[in-house]
Amino acid sequence: RVLRGFPVADTVRWFESLGVRLHEEAHGKLFPDTNRSRDVLHALLREVEASGAELRPAARVNAVTRGSAGFQLHTPGGPLEAAMVIMATGGKSLPKSGSDGAGLEMARALGHTVVPTTPALAPLLLDPAAAPAVRLQGVAHDVELSVWTDGTRSARLSGALLWTHFGVSGPVVLDASRHWLRARLEDRNVRVTASLRPGESFEAVEARWLAAAAARPRASVASVVGGLLPSSVAASALAHLRLEGSVPLAALARADRRRLVQALVEWPLAISGSRGYDFAEATAGGIGLEEIDPGSMASRRCEGLFLIGEMLDVDGRIGGFNFQWAWASARVAARAIAAAPRGA
Repeated sequence: RVLRGFPVADTVRWFESLGVRLHEEAHGKLFPDTNRSRDVLHALLREVEASGAELRPAARVNAVTRGSAGFQLHTPGGPLEAAMVIMATGGKSLPKSGSDGAGLEMARALGHTVVPTTPALAPLLLDPAAAPAVRLQGVAHDVELSVWTDGTRSARLSGALLWTHFGVSGPVVLDASRHWLRARLEDRNVRVTASLRPGESFEAVEARWLAAAAARPRASVASVVGGLLPSSVAASALAHLRLEGSVPLAALARADRRRLVQALVEWPLAISGSRGYDFAEATAGGIGLEEIDPGSMASRRCEGLFLIGEMLDVDGRIGGFNFQWAWASARVAARAIAAAPRGA
């Protein structure tokens, strides 16, 4: 209901009215035609100024309490009185920007409960002891990640994976991170595997391998694996499995062939954690939606309080979906406040 209050088409038209034209890329991602995020920021700041609103960037709010006029916002420069308050403080991701979780605690003090939070859209760390034998730092390629929770596949995601000095990143890893982190928060058994041949089954990859062995029995194992994967990833896979790449296809034992095929379609990623809120693009958890009126974003626990954006228990995949939630929830709240009786 909140997203229907400001659908994507309306968002695109609104940004165009501010001078920011958007284009759509793969998987529904929207970007400014200039591909410069500052153009979005500057357009929003110009519109704030044009509307007559006043920004006070040096007046950090340290607490919000009920006061004689409705609310008191406590700042280093003294208290501010407000009849209504919209809290748009974000979650805990990128705390250097100010979204350090303080807003969640303010909402808690005003009667709300907070669903436990974790980073979302965060790079993941790999256990160094279980890392690939060949360094892959800087290599990117498409994979299909599967998140297995208590033995059942709970998520399947496709996209680019980037090997890094600390583990793995890239769009598909960021999308998978929230599933792994939420499962760990719930103390569930969770693991992640990567299909290095996205969209192909064990049987399909083995059939491809057998066909290659029949057509080129003297070709080396390394040459065939190198034709399926980036060269460094192929070398790492063979080293990880302790297979000699110079072995001819015809001489590769059946058990070794099946181990190799299994690794290609279900490579285990020994995840040990994430890079945390400092590197996360979003926060999972926050104020539960059952405590908010979806028609106005008004608090059901504290009259005159509105909660929007990432501080609520909503998070989406990478590609602007979290921004859309922020725009939509803000528009719903703004319309409700604009329609409120004067003096309310």
